[in-house]
Amino acid sequence: MKNVVDSVLTIAPANTRGSVSASEESTIRPRNQTIKASGRFSSFAGMILPLCLGFYQILVVDEARAKDADKTAVIRPTNGNEGEKTAIARPTITATSINGSDEPGSLDGRVEVPRPSERALSYYRSGNALWILGRILGVLIPCAIAFSGVSARLRIIATRIGRFPIGEIIVYLVLYVVILSILDLPLDYYAGYVREHSYGLTRQTFAKWASDQSIGAAITVVVFALFGWVPFWLMRRSPHRWWLYAGLVAIPFYAATILVEPIWIAPLFNTFRPMRDKALETKILALASEAGIEGSRVFEVEKSVDTNKVNAYVTGIGATKRIVLWDTLLKRLDDREILFVMSHEMGHYVLHHMFYILAAISSGTFVILFLLDCSLKAIYRRCGGALGLRSPLDVAATPIIAALLTVFNLLGAPIWNVFSRSIEHEADRFAIEITRDNHAGATAFVKLQSENLGNPRPGPLYKFWRSSHPPIGERIDFCQDYRPWENGEPLVYKTYFRERSDK
Repeated sequence: MKNVVDSVLTIAPANTRGSVSASEESTIRPRNQTIKASGRFSSFAGMILPLCLGFYQILVVDEARAKDADKTAVIRPTNGNEGEKTAIARPTITATSINGSDEPGSLDGRVEVPRPSERALSYYRSGNALWILGRILGVLIPCAIAFSGVSARLRIIATRIGRFPIGEIIVYLVLYVVILSILDLPLDYYAGYVREHSYGLTRQTFAKWASDQSIGAAITVVVFALFGWVPFWLMRRSPHRWWLYAGLVAIPFYAATILVEPIWIAPLFNTFRPMRDKALETKILALASEAGIEGSRVFEVEKSVDTNKVNAYVTGIGATKRIVLWDTLLKRLDDREILFVMSHEMGHYVLHHMFYILAAISSGTFVILFLLDCSLKAIYRRCGGALGLRSPLDVAATPIIAALLTVFNLLGAPIWNVFSRSIEHEADRFAIEITRDNHAGATAFVKLQSENLGNPRPGPLYKFWRSSHPPIGERIDFCQDYRPWENGEPLVYKTYFRERSDK
């Protein structure tokens, strides 16, 4: 399912308390305050860097243990040529039928959970390093902008150009987003382009990558320019309860984002079209009808221009809700495996998981905004003058807000991951119950592991901090072990299913 966590709090709130037309001289910091701010930044960096480096070492050790985690897997040699160092090893998939039938649900043999290749483990290891580096930079870069006085100077420029309060806010936010995008560009280039090519996971051209980056940056600038002034207005109206009102305003904003993203945003990056395999589309629509979904819309998206990975997701709400299949998945999975994947996505649709996600994000927003309010006021009391802030929620505090959001999101990630894994697990259950094709589900996950260079059994720390989906190994095991109909047990989601037309 498409991860929507990144949409949380895309507009960093700040405040307009205090005169926005104050003279430039009032924002110039004395030399001793600058030295004091630099000292606090050094102390902060001295605290956060050892912590993150220690966290990295734990993840590396955790990964090393994960290499031998699957003690029960039967390991068979792959058919790959050892001389082809860039080839991705393909797992051997075997199963035995209990009655010689090829009908779905008749296959009772165990599908092997392949051990990850060295290439996959290297990808896993480097992914952990990049994840930690991203969190470090997500704190240090905004803090550097704030403690160096750059943020206060940006406010001076914004005051000159904006001329009025809302204009100042918009100009500042646009300048900040542009600067941050430039500073993030080297890591984005390595992680999203260089690294993916080095592991053979993409054939994307540099022009396409640069185009996607530019479009994404432009969308961010437009969103900040259109909506960035709203939290400021709320702060001016209610300095003590702004976080509550901002949380309420965020709910329709999130809903609108989920509503318009499939039809206005996603097509800017990739080409969406109806499925070209009409025979497969007929099977999918019949399965959707059995799941109680009428008027279903299934789209094929041309992701092969960006990646060799495989995926599918459900997105949108109401009139824009749709199921999307990557063309890479259609090329690498057979029809039964595709139908299982589609059943998983239909499970999200039927079980209203998108609304649960919206409710979870909205609830988390209230907590984060409240913590922001408390933290910013405490920071202002300790070093507001050194930072050149005119109030606890000055627009120049935006970098501090960005750093705090990184910390809060990191601390809240384990809670979100538990919630996300639970709905993904239930979508897997839905798919198994409606198809009763356990074997196809297991082999589909094996192929996802192989094509995406996945680690089927990562260690507990990875699962705790990073895993929004159940580990692939656990999903393969569940696909094979969950057969309530064989024991006369009721299906959890039977009430959602309509009778099959071929019965």
